[in-house]
Amino acid sequence: MPWNPEQYLQFEAERAAPFVDLLALVRVRPGLRVIDLGCGTGELTRRLADALPDSNVLGVDNSPEMLARAAGLARPGLAFAEQRIEDAVADGAQWDLVFSHAAIQWVPDHAALVPRLLGMVRPGGQLAVQLPSNHDHLTHRLILTLAGAEPFRSALGGWTRQVPVLDLAGYADLLYHAGGRELTVFEKVYPHVLAEADALAAWTRGTALVPYLERLPADLHGPFLDRYRAALRAQWPRGPVFYGFRRTLFAATRPA
Repeated sequence: MPWNPEQYLQFEAERAAPFVDLLALVRVRPGLRVIDLGCGTGELTRRLADALPDSNVLGVDNSPEMLARAAGLARPGLAFAEQRIEDAVADGAQWDLVFSHAAIQWVPDHAALVPRLLGMVRPGGQLAVQLPSNHDHLTHRLILTLAGAEPFRSALGGWTRQVPVLDLAGYADLLYHAGGRELTVFEKVYPHVLAEADALAAWTRGTALVPYLERLPADLHGPFLDRYRAALRAQWPRGPVFYGFRRTLFAATRPA
């Protein structure tokens, strides 16, 4: 998908808040071999690397646009590479820490994915993941409603994105039966206050709307976004807008 770093980083502080909570779950030890799956523009990967003394951190992402921003952050002990999460999982490499912040929601079939993520972890190592679980919020439901209306339905061929996110018990069960121990699995609502309804559209344009705009012809981008903004304004006619954003965080160790 063609990601726009500037659009994504409009809400940089809000998107960084769950990273802080995920980093707090990491067992900090020196000399770790670390992969950050879905590193995006790299700023948070750099913060991860700075928090892990004498470690080697590799950030991978499948977006050339995001990696172009990340390239300037590389330093000894911190590198970036273009790679899909699915390919990183499949290449057989082993890591002391497998870390992923707001990325695996784009990978299908979490029932198969999560055990494979834990399988990337060396004995004695750790898996730490954060992903949005906000897919049933009205901002997302309105996208589905619009995608099912004409002329968008025909242009999309009836396609809508199937969200692979599981419930908390599902992730805990997968981690345990894959051999994970010292499990932490929880959901947290991040309270964001935005200026007005159009800010909600700006937020989702940097994430949830990306695959829809990728599939729609360019001449339908404007009409789709106009209808979406109008629907949001009808729900939130005045600002400020409280945007309670749900996210799932989980961590597990692999016994030595």
